[in-house]
Amino acid sequence: MKRIRKPLPIFEQVEILDLTIEGKAVAKVHYGDDERKITVFVSQAVPGDVADLRVVEKKKNYIEAVPIKFHKFSEKRIQGFCEHFGVCGGCTRQFISYDDQLFYKEKATNDVLLRIGRIELPVPEPILASEEIQYYRNKLEYTFSNKRWLTDADMDTRDAITDNDALGFHVPGRFDKVLDIKNCWLQPEPSNKIRLAIKEYALANNLTFFDIREQTGLLRTLVIRTAVTGDVMVIVSFFDPEFEKIEGLMQHLAEKFPEITSLNYVHNPKRNDIISDLETTTYKGKPYIMETMEDLQFIVGPKSFYQTNAKQALRLYQLVREYADLQGNEIVYDLYTGTGTIAQFIAQKAKKVVGIEYVESAIEDAKQNAELNKLTNTSFFAGDIKDVLNQEFIQKYGTPDVIITDPPRAGMHKDVVNTILRIEPKKIVYVSCNPATQARDLQLLDIKYRVLRTRPVDMFPHTHHTENIVLLELKSQSL
Repeated sequence: MKRIRKPLPIFEQVEILDLTIEGKAVAKVHYGDDERKITVFVSQAVPGDVADLRVVEKKKNYIEAVPIKFHKFSEKRIQGFCEHFGVCGGCTRQFISYDDQLFYKEKATNDVLLRIGRIELPVPEPILASEEIQYYRNKLEYTFSNKRWLTDADMDTRDAITDNDALGFHVPGRFDKVLDIKNCWLQPEPSNKIRLAIKEYALANNLTFFDIREQTGLLRTLVIRTAVTGDVMVIVSFFDPEFEKIEGLMQHLAEKFPEITSLNYVHNPKRNDIISDLETTTYKGKPYIMETMEDLQFIVGPKSFYQTNAKQALRLYQLVREYADLQGNEIVYDLYTGTGTIAQFIAQKAKKVVGIEYVESAIEDAKQNAELNKLTNTSFFAGDIKDVLNQEFIQKYGTPDVIITDPPRAGMHKDVVNTILRIEPKKIVYVSCNPATQARDLQLLDIKYRVLRTRPVDMFPHTHHTENIVLLELKSQSL
């Protein structure tokens, strides 16, 4: 006998209370036989909204829900400025002012540190706002698709839909559907002009858009990078090896956009969009663009990592340098160094900087840029940090006085934390894109370290993402 699932409930007239660090809104409802209050995480809602909520998933300690009817809109709610807001999945907090975004980011970051870290913390410093809240990114990645996502406006039209090709962003939760983007407010021009010109040329010349299910088509992905120097990089990824058509598009871009300083293409016949393991062909210009920070220069290639909000990254690195407060005689280890931007940024203030990163190509970029900047006191090493950072390595390159660490969202490996506790650097500057795992690591470090300063930094306006900087000091120093 087929089991009939009990329908998930609808909660009526629920007030939205808060926004979380993960991006959802929060409400509380009475639920269950004992009518206990349970947390509800709600998408597309603002604190102060009152709405009916339809449950989409029930967990042991919380519920996921979506609003189905609003009885009252919050006074904090504003109109999103982008025509694609609410559909493309990016810039999810356009519905509140930037000041309110900063308030909730700061609050959520500090709440997470207290709730998960459960350690003594100083009064947090105010969140560092981004000076630019539109057109602040220097890199965007677009996808070609022959299965365009149909918006509500498309569905309401009485006309037959003939244009099924899209060049834009994946719709959240749909790997095979792409929203066609008209104007994106994230990256400065000529980004929008280049993307629109490519689509116009493709349609006029019958270039096929990729079908991810069938694995067919010519045009696959597009990456546009812009730099504070004015350099512009374009990388078009093609699936089918139709090189005459590839040549035609490349020549069209070269003629139409002389401001492109690095025009590249990739032939990618794989089942995934990753191009880091593929050869990139430079059709016109140099195989890289140049970025600058203060008096430093950085070569950024098609596969290089570089902070996507370059101007705010500069302010972040200035804070890291301030927290480290180097006097010129310190050995500094920069863990998860990436392409070595932080390591090189603080090198002039240190005796020696040692950078470690698991991505080998990033370390090659770091070495190249250190040579470009004539830095003779930096060394970079590739490998899994928990394996590289051992006693033999430390004996060879010196015990660090200061450790700067900027791990991925998963935080530091427990073995790395244990090594830090064993070698006891005087200071740790911990930069994190995930305050939850940062708080977990702070709790582990609490046995020997105290937190002196903490400050969130907004790198990505209109999103829930936040960077957080923490300064830790060895407790024995202050005894």
